This record gives sequence, structure tokens and C-alpha cells, in this order.
Amino acid sequence: MDDNNLELYLKALDSANSGIIITDNRLPDNPIIYCNKAFEKITGYSHEEIIGHNCRFLQMKDRSQPERAMLREHIIEGRECRVEIRNYKKNGDLFWNELYISPVKDENGLITNFIGVQNDITDRKKAEQDLREEKASVERKINERTQELQENEAFLSSIIQTVRESLLVLDPDFRVISVNSYFLKTFKVTEEETIGKVLYELGNHQWDIDSLKELLIKILPTNNPVIDFEVEHDFPYIGRKLMLLNAYRIEFDGQYKDNILLAIEDITDKREIDRRKDDFLSIASHELKTPLTTIKTLVQLLERMMDKGIDDKFRSTLHKVSVNIERLNNLITELLDTSKIHSGNIDINRKPFDINALIHETVENSLYNAFSHRIEIKGSTNAIVEGDEIKISQVLNNIVSNAVKYSPEADKIEILLGNVGNFVKVSVKDFGVGIDYDDKSKIFERFFRVKNVQQKFSGLGIGLYVSQEIIKMHGGTIWVESELGSGSVFSFTLPILKMKKSEK
Repeated sequence: MDDNNLELYLKALDSANSGIIITDNRLPDNPIIYCNKAFEKITGYSHEEIIGHNCRFLQMKDRSQPERAMLREHIIEGRECRVEIRNYKKNGDLFWNELYISPVKDENGLITNFIGVQNDITDRKKAEQDLREEKASVERKINERTQELQENEAFLSSIIQTVRESLLVLDPDFRVISVNSYFLKTFKVTEEETIGKVLYELGNHQWDIDSLKELLIKILPTNNPVIDFEVEHDFPYIGRKLMLLNAYRIEFDGQYKDNILLAIEDITDKREIDRRKDDFLSIASHELKTPLTTIKTLVQLLERMMDKGIDDKFRSTLHKVSVNIERLNNLITELLDTSKIHSGNIDINRKPFDINALIHETVENSLYNAFSHRIEIKGSTNAIVEGDEIKISQVLNNIVSNAVKYSPEADKIEILLGNVGNFVKVSVKDFGVGIDYDDKSKIFERFFRVKNVQQKFSGLGIGLYVSQEIIKMHGGTIWVESELGSGSVFSFTLPILKMKKSEK
């Protein structure tokens, strides 16, 4: 097939209303190597976030569906299959997917790929459900709904009054309809001074803030909710405050149409604590670096001065000291990187390099950290990527060391390497304790550690945070697939700059 025909076919696929994907059955876990625009639109994920994943990531936590087993069986047997399955968009919204998969075979009859075609049939499913519900008594539903609304109104009212966040309801003219007690307490005003008043005129016009006006007048009428909008203002009586605002305009018809829900979170103290914590990390890390560098130099000097008559126990002890100094040095480096990332000052030295060679070199140099495990590298790539070799090596070292740490009963770690579309995919598979589903979404957060392993394994919870930020800066993504008690697979992708020419 010539390039013109290929480009034409790709344009045709991108113009299709149905979501279309192609997976590579020759690679481990049958990852996605192509998706069209409709698939991105239906799922809400970008091309970079889709490539390299197995299709099951769309089911999120909803893994007990019998259709999953049916799909797995047909893929193993190399047969086509059609199912209706519950999937979830990137934002967590459920949609029903009518999925058809079909195998692609080469000239030898071996299955090389699977083609999947999906359509969002949520509306059809909803219509079917509505028809079933209409069979019930209209009068019964009205009575039940009325009672439910009354109970919900009382329940929500109690929640609003007890929540530790300022909440207001404004009419379309920005007049205060309702306010909770926390707002009155925080900003030192009374209900009589607030209800029925225009927001900007409250008190001594303390809410007459230009950025807030722009938010309410220009942004909200677009029907887009405002998420985590920062406002800093000097209030009388309480001083300067940094606030996080979330606003939503009610669109459904009825007496509340076009009213505005406004939530105000005071993050002044939290931001100051974060700033102090970052300052402490930066200063402490720098201060630790100086004596540690001196100790490292002295140990290296002692190692060079050792002669053949030195006792083996002394030689072994000195080697252990050297190894632990290096570990401490890596930990301090991660602390410094955490501080730099949070302040936006981390440097990435970009240049083309051979990712395949880097993986092998990193594993070879880190074997002393994994003396209890055998590290197997499966697959290869002749891709050249552009980025910081040291930082990517740091990411791999971090993931491998975690794999060793959290699989104490196992004796091997697998590294899977291959190309998926325009990306290189690197996966590190362990056979250890695994991660609970609810913890997987937090595993890359700064200082987060899984509760059930905190007492058993040491660590600060910064390695994966640093790794994620480094991969993001290189235009890739990083994720984990794991189940409690069944090990983990950490994967990351990097954009391919070019391919090396094959050696003859």
C-alpha cells in the first residue's frame, strides 16, 4: 500500500462516526496502537492517553461484567464478537458501548491485530429504561418523588449548614438567596446583612472584586462550571485571604433556573503550609547534599586505598556503606526534584538518545539494588527519543526499585519493551503485594503511601510523583495496572523521535 492510499484510509477512519481502534496482538496485553477521532470523542481521552493501554481500562472499577469474560474468550480463540458493555469516560461518566471486535490475520493465518468498532448507545439504553419505568403507576411515582424531594431538601439543607466551606446561592442578578452559617462565621457578617443583598454590596463592598465579577459575568453565562478559580483579596476584620472558588449555574427549568451555586474555600493557611514545606524540603536537601558529598568522596578514597591484605569483612562493610550512601543520595535528589517540580524550576536537558540502550544500561547498573531478584527484559525497540537520559533512567530506577521492594516473596521482575503507534512503551511487572483499586488513583500524588504497606516498607511517597512529572515533561503518560495480592504493572510511554536504520 502506498503512502497516499494509507493517508486516504486514515482520513476515512477519522471521518467515521463510530469509534475505531486497532490493537497489536503480538505485544504483551494486546495494547491499542491506533484510535480514530470518534473514539477520542466518545471516551473523552486524548490520543496520548489511549495509546499503549488495553481496552479494559474503559471499564475502570466495573470489572464484574460477564461481557468482559466473553470478550477475553473470543480474543484468546481469535473469533469476532459483539457485546453491549458498560464503559466509563475520562471524567467518570458511564456510557453504554456497543462493541464489535474482529481479528486480523497475516498470510500465515496468525492473528496480528484486532479491530474494534464501538458506538455509544447510552441514549438507546436510556429510552429502553424509560419505557420500562412508564409501565409503573404515574400517581405512585409522583407521590414517591414528592416525598423523596422533601426528604432530600431537608437532608441537603442540614449538610449545607454543617459543611466547613462557605456556600452561597445567588439569583441571576447575583443577589444572595441563601447562605450557610460557615460563610457568616468566616467573613464576620450576619444573615440579615446578607440575604437579599447583591453579592458585590455585602458589608462595605468587600466582595466588589474585579476577578470575581469577571468570573460571574463573563464565564458563568457560557454554561461552563468554574472549577478551582483562585481569588486573593484583603478583607476588613479578617485580613488578606486566598480563596478557591467553584461556581455552577443551574440550567434545568423550574424555579431555580439560572441560579448560581458558589462554593468558597479559604486556602490561605494551606498554601502557606505548602510554601513552608517546599522551602524546608529545598533547604534541607541542599544542606544534606554537602556533607553527604564529602562522605561519599571519603568512602571512594578508602575503597581506592584498600590493598589485598584488607580483611574481607571490612571490605564488605565498606561496600555496604557505599551502597547506602548512594541510596541516600538518590533520596535527597528526589526531595530536591519534588521541590523544583512544585515551584516549576526543574530543568530537562533534551537530546536524542537510544531508549533501548538506556533501558539495558540502567538495569545493568542497578542490579546491586536487586540482588534478591532476577530482572528480565522482554522485547526491544530501535526507537530514538528526545529527552533527558538521566531523568528517564531515574524514572526506570524508581519503578524497578519499587517492584523489588514490594515483591519480597518473588524472585524476578519483568521489563516489557515495545513500540505502540508513535510511542515507546516500557512496562515493569512485579509479582508482589499489588495495589487496591481505590489507591491506584492516588498512587502518583506527592507524599501518598498505600496504608496497608506503610508499616512494612520504608519510603516517603515521592518517587512516583517525581516520575510522573518527568514523564509528563517528556510528552508521555505513566499509569499502573494492579489488583491487591496479584502484583503490579507500571507502564510509561515516550514519543518516538525517529527510528534507527536497521543494520544489515
